Amino acid sequence: MMYMHYCKPCHRVHMLNGHKLTCPKCSGPITELRIPYMEYVSLDMDERESFKSRCADDEQLRELSTTYRMYKYSKWYKKKQASTNIETQSE
Repeated sequence: MMYMHYCKPCHRVHMLNGHKLTCPKCSGPITELRIPYMEYVSLDMDERESFKSRCADDEQLRELSTTYRMYKYSKWYKKKQASTNIETQSE
């Protein structure tokens, strides 16, 4: 599934497949947005710019965001944890 994310450092809205925690462009933290993919793609360019401006505001971003609570069960998270544990054990 496609999910909408906002990267504050890039000031960019990303359409990403799956629930992600890092920006594909700058590798910084990103925020998953509550807006459905189909709703976002139906916005015209002016509406998208307005939406992006709302995301830039911290208070509005909190209202527009959602939390994916199952990320700890995802394959990429488990791989990341396993590699972190291996690095920690080797030190």
